[in-house]
Amino acid sequence: MSVSLSTESPVATKVFPSPNHGERKDGQRPTMVILHYTGMPDEGEALQWLCNPVSQVSAHYFVFGDGRVLHLVPEARRAWHAGVSSWDGEADVNSCSIGIEIANPGHPGGLPPYPDAQIESVIALTKDIVTRWRIPATRVLGHSDVAPGRKVDPGELFPWKRLHEAGIGHWVPPASVSDGRFFSRGDQGMPIEALQAMLVMYGYGLRINGVFDEDTEKVVSAFQRHFRPERVDGVADASTITTLRDLIAKRPSSSTTA
Repeated sequence: MSVSLSTESPVATKVFPSPNHGERKDGQRPTMVILHYTGMPDEGEALQWLCNPVSQVSAHYFVFGDGRVLHLVPEARRAWHAGVSSWDGEADVNSCSIGIEIANPGHPGGLPPYPDAQIESVIALTKDIVTRWRIPATRVLGHSDVAPGRKVDPGELFPWKRLHEAGIGHWVPPASVSDGRFFSRGDQGMPIEALQAMLVMYGYGLRINGVFDEDTEKVVSAFQRHFRPERVDGVADASTITTLRDLIAKRPSSSTTA
């Protein structure tokens, strides 16, 4: 389907249309922003891939390393960026989100740091989107949050704290990592059930069964990657659990955007 496109965000300097999009299901509107890295060594090739009909992938916006922003898919359309994913009970993340691809080689390329100019553009773009669509702070997420285990972007080096300080997203200072009691693969019982319930309460997709299984480990790793990146190992130590509790306790009202 051909859809005309103009730059809906003033942060985007140019339109570079991708054909890979469709209708948002059930008339949904964007209530989430999902941040990705491209995971490819060449940002030009990554952009072309997002605009190639063969790839069947896309995003609404693309941010170069030097901070330039391109608009690929109209915000009202369903871009194909999240894949199999879920958040807060929503299984079709593509239908209720805006996707931003950030040019970075990612883990395959050694996870290099994000340049300052690029992050400043991500901040400006995301702030514009969440303001216009009134997107809650707790729904500015990484691809790894909505697809634990399957995806690891934008990675543990992404500066979520910097975004939060600019008024974007929900974040609390992570509790210090220390030795002590922890829960890991194979553990069972009420403490595991309570941990799973807290992760689900925050929004992660997980079955509450009281067993620290592979899925629980993947979700814990995803949580750590975003909120406690000092150690990403899938082990629910005191630091991980305390940080999760603090996030839930300090979660802003769903009507706010920061």
